This record gives sequence, C-alpha cells and structure tokens, in this order.
Amino acid sequence: MSVAGPPGRVESALAQNKLGASTLIFFAVSAAAPLTILVGLVTVAWQVTGVTGLPLAFVILGAILAVFSVGYIAMAKRIRNAGAFYSYIAQGAGKPFGVAAAFVAVPAYGMLAIALFGMIGPTVKALLPASVAGSVPWWVAALVVWAFVAVMGVLRVDVNGKVLAVALLAEVALVVVCDVIDLLHPAGGSVSMETLTPSSLGSAEQLGVAFAIVMAAFVGFEAPPIFSEESKDAGRTVGRAIFRGLAIMTVLYAGSSWALSVAIGPDQLQQAAAEHPGDLPFAVAAGHVGGPVLIALGQLLYLSSLVAAALSYHNNVTRYLFALGREHVVFAFLGRTTPRTFAPRNASLLLSVTGLAVILTYAAAGADPMITLFYWLGTGGGFGVLLLIIATSLSVPGYFWRWRRTFGEPVSVWQGYLAPVLAAALLGWIAWLIVENFAGLLNVGPDSPMRWAFPAGYSLLALLGAGWAWVLFARRPAVYRAIGLGTTPTAVQDGAPPASPAYRPAHSSLPGGAR
Repeated sequence: MSVAGPPGRVESALAQNKLGASTLIFFAVSAAAPLTILVGLVTVAWQVTGVTGLPLAFVILGAILAVFSVGYIAMAKRIRNAGAFYSYIAQGAGKPFGVAAAFVAVPAYGMLAIALFGMIGPTVKALLPASVAGSVPWWVAALVVWAFVAVMGVLRVDVNGKVLAVALLAEVALVVVCDVIDLLHPAGGSVSMETLTPSSLGSAEQLGVAFAIVMAAFVGFEAPPIFSEESKDAGRTVGRAIFRGLAIMTVLYAGSSWALSVAIGPDQLQQAAAEHPGDLPFAVAAGHVGGPVLIALGQLLYLSSLVAAALSYHNNVTRYLFALGREHVVFAFLGRTTPRTFAPRNASLLLSVTGLAVILTYAAAGADPMITLFYWLGTGGGFGVLLLIIATSLSVPGYFWRWRRTFGEPVSVWQGYLAPVLAAALLGWIAWLIVENFAGLLNVGPDSPMRWAFPAGYSLLALLGAGWAWVLFARRPAVYRAIGLGTTPTAVQDGAPPASPAYRPAHSSLPGGAR
C-alpha cells in the first residue's frame, strides 16, 4: 500500500505554530461534546441500564485516565508526531505493534466521526416545524452537516479551532446554567449524594455497561498530541491541554449528571430518562426556569455540540491518515497537505467520501440511524480508543527503558514506569468488564454475533497491521525504518544511527530505530 507519487503542489508538513493550549483544549473537549454526553449517553445509560451511579463512574474513570496521562504526557514531550498512539506504540513496543495500533486507530476514530451523523439527522429534524419535519428524511439533514464538515476539513486548522471554541463555550455555559437551576430545586427539598455512593454502581454486569458508556464520554481528551506538529511550544502546551481538558470533562460530566440526579431524584432517573430521551437536562431545568425558550435553546446548542464533535473527530482521523501516508505505510498521497492551508486535504477528502458512502448506505437500507449508526458505531469506536490507550500505557516503559541513558532530562520512575503500568492494569480490568458485557451494551442477545463483532474486528485489524509491518520489513526496508518517526522514508539514511530522543521542535519525531 505504500504507493508513492509526484508531490506536485502539495507538501508533507502540517501548519506550524498555529495552536495554543486553549485551542487544543477546545479540540479535546469538543470531541467529547458535553451536551451530547448529557443528552445522549447519560440519558440512554439511565434508561437502558438503570445504573444511577454514573456521576461516581465519571470520577473513577477520570482519576484512572489522569494516571494514564502521566506517562502519556512524558512521551508527548519527547515525540512530536500527528500519529500520536501509532508513533508512541511504534517507538515504545516496536514497529509491528505501532502499525497494528494504526490499523485500529483509523477505523475507531473513523467510526466516531461518522457515527455522529446518525444523531445529527434526527436532531435537525426535531428542530424543524412539524409541518416540514415529516417530509425531510434524516439523511438529508445529515448530508447538510456532512458538507459543512467536509469543507471545514480542508481549511486551516486554526479556523477549525475558532469554530469549535464558539460552539464549546456556548454549550458549557448552558450546561452550567442548567446545573445551577437543578441544584437550587432538589427533588424532595434536599440535596441527595446517593448517585456518588459505591452502591449506586449496581452489579458487575451493570458496571461493565456503565464504564463502556463513560469511556465513550472521555474519548477526545487524548487528542492534543495529534495536533502537536501544529502547536506552539508543543512540549508544554500539549501536556497542559491534556490535563486541563481531562479535568474539565471530569468536573463537567460528574457534576452535571449529579446535579441532574439531584433535581430528578435517584429513584426516578430511569423513568425520567424514558420520558425525555432527547432533552432531559433542558426539560428538567425548564420546569423551574426558562420554560420552552430554554428547551429550544438547549436543542439548538445540542445540535451545535454534535456538529463540533463531528468536526473534531474528522480532524483526528485525517491527521492519523496523514502521518501514515507521510511515512508511506499506506498510500503516500494521504501524507500531503495543501500549500495554502497546510491541511491534510487528501486524507480529509477520503474520510468525507467514506462518510458520504456510509450515510447513503444506511439511508438505502432503512436502518435506524440513532441505534445502528450513532449508538453501535459510537460504542465500538470508543472501545477501540480504550484498547489504544491500554496499548500506549504498556509501551511507555519500553520507550523510556530503551532510551534511559540518552535523555537530557531523566524521567522519574513514577512517570516512566509505575503510572503507565498501573493505568494499564486498571483500564485492562475495565476493558474486560466491557467485553464480558458487550451483549448488554449493544442490547442484543447473548448468542448474537454482534456481541463479538467489535472485539473480534479489532483483533483482526491488529493482526493485519502487524502482518503489513513485516511485509514492509521484508520488501520496503526504508519504509519500515521510517515507521513512527514522523518523516518520509527517503529522509531515513541506510545504516544511520538513531538520533537522541530528546524533544525537538521540528516536525519529525524521535527516531526509534528499526525494530
């Protein structure tokens, strides 16, 4: 697949020094889409699982991901590559593992990007007048937003960041307003802490489903390193963006879901979620302040939240494709950018065409967009990202052990070894709970093949990726040597010794040698 071609008027570098820490946070938190989590995932989780302890689950997983971030940030300071997980795993565990991770990352993030159109279409229809909504198919509305995302995907990355900033600030402001209203009007006249107690997490089966949903909510916090090549002073801004974005998500999700449970009452959450599947946070707050105006504003900002998330995931996928194309691991034309915007145009167009094909296929099949497109693909994508996080955690100690004698600034035992191993163990336990209860998560029978579709699919993709790496090793050694290094194969000299892994502000990341 490493098919090269003439570069023409395109480059193999992304825009430099365009994004600060605040913009990286916008990319991270917009992908997580706070309103989408509260209106979609939290409401669905309460309705389907009956687990009331989601606020506590958010706190627990947020703490575990903070432990993961210790080693993740330590690597991000030393490796500057749009491939992120791919490059970290390649340099920490070995090149075949890195390509295996890439073969998982692109479909996982791609499913998350495309799944959102399954919710966007019905949401747009809900905002239209009743006389019009009935005659507008969901896929027509989805295609309008698809076109917007496709255009934005080939513009400058800082333009995308400004759009995400406006959308995110507006939705966070509304969430905070609803939280205050909820806490000022507790059910029964007193503030309940029940949804923050361990007993609220339910059985082991319920816990597995709850953690799967909560994990999907946090997907996006890991995104800042994807934009490290386009960041200002990436050695500092990327780490700050990861921790601050994760903190914002944890407080927002845990605090808002708890405030909502206070206003509704823990014993009424499942019934309320069933009665208001598409506007629960707004409906509860509007019952006290704002009325129909607050509900209408909430639905409009919910749509903007979905669009912002689709745009953010689109940028994530295109940078992974760009990183792989630049190194000729896949088609080289994907590793080129436009000279005017330095956006990965070819990768963006490929993802847009894929999204169009999926939307039209679902429309032709008459499939339920909210269940089979949004919920199933979104859940599967989130599980794939969890697997990548675990693999990265396991790769961090290998990277720091390998380069332990050459770092200008030594890494602590906690950063390089203990924190990554602890995070891998805890997240591995969560992944096991999810796999054990995938049937309940997808709401299918225990004998349904869908139960194993995503775990088996990712296993197959990883094996294909590792196999492709060995093909490159045997047939294209220059390409193999460039895997995970953030450069083109021609820039890797035969027999050249690996350079020091100290952080450098260039586009290329740290060489990891040919493994």
